[in-house]
Amino acid sequence: MKIKFGISSCPNDTFMFEALINSKIDTQDLDFEFVIEDIKRLNNLSIKNKLDVSKISFGAFFNCMYNYEFVRSGAALGFGCGPLIIQKQGSRKLSRNSTIAIPGKYTTANLLLSKFFPHVVKKEEILFSEIENAVLNKDVDAGLIIHESRFTYLNKGLIKTSDLGQLWEDETNSPIPLGGIVIKKEFPHKLKLQIQNLIKSSVLYAYNNFDETLKFVKKHAQEIDEYVIKKHIDLYVNENSVFLKQNGINAIKFLLSNVKGNKIFF
Repeated sequence: MKIKFGISSCPNDTFMFEALINSKIDTQDLDFEFVIEDIKRLNNLSIKNKLDVSKISFGAFFNCMYNYEFVRSGAALGFGCGPLIIQKQGSRKLSRNSTIAIPGKYTTANLLLSKFFPHVVKKEEILFSEIENAVLNKDVDAGLIIHESRFTYLNKGLIKTSDLGQLWEDETNSPIPLGGIVIKKEFPHKLKLQIQNLIKSSVLYAYNNFDETLKFVKKHAQEIDEYVIKKHIDLYVNENSVFLKQNGINAIKFLLSNVKGNKIFF
């Protein structure tokens, strides 16, 4: 059976799913076709119900929850890994008139921005890897950065003016849920469980064969510095990526508290 599986090009996803992509684990009777895209694109594809399985931002779940449910492996959540607001030195404090670059309308980053800075309403969607340059070129007043950009903005002379992840942690004392793997609700329970177990096996393979997996990750990373890639993986891939613990489940349910009774996990 062919399964269309969307993952992002960021290091945590290419790290976790390398074993599945390159057939290093037995996929049994399943034939995975991988779609490697920016998270904004994956969110939009899932909202249009175009993928069988996909990484999405938790913030996008409101728009695709009638077609998908989350599996418990392959998630990205943790402490100290949330989105950052960056600006140029000497910039004015964000106001209603400020324009901020965001990595996508349906990203968890934008959901948190709306929660903690509801007065900032002028937003411009920009590919996440181009946000730093947009701030440097004064195309926008500020940028909301995710992924590798968390580790590179200082080297470009930009400053952090707010850490949305820290604001979340201070309020909830929970890890920040960034993205998870959704699967089509219409799939039989046995198939959902099979795919979830394969994802778990792929993540464990990556942990047990780190250096080998890293070679593949470098081919897709926006930032090729090995130190940055390793820091990225360390932040976003953890025990909750292998299989969600109760603190991770609670954090996701809190973030998605407006889902009003709709099933989140199969």
